[in-house]
Amino acid sequence: MLIMQTAEIESEIRDFIVTNFLFGRKEALRDDAALFGGILDSTGAIELVMFLQNRFSITVEDDEVGVPENFGSLKKVVAFVEGKIHSKRD
Repeated sequence: MLIMQTAEIESEIRDFIVTNFLFGRKEALRDDAALFGGILDSTGAIELVMFLQNRFSITVEDDEVGVPENFGSLKKVVAFVEGKIHSKRD
């Protein structure tokens, strides 16, 4: 099984958000910037979840999406995805 490093996961998620929601403006996405209420709306959240599930082969439950600890910022999304990947390996 391919093990991705944190930097690779972060880079792929950042690129997805920048390309799809920030029109290529990388500087508009800080690691700790709030994703909801500024960058993502409800449709954007669905798109992000679909990307994460497809790209990283994880399952995101409905009740996990609205949790700020999971999706509050880029940094938190990366940690959430890492946790899901690690729990699949165990």
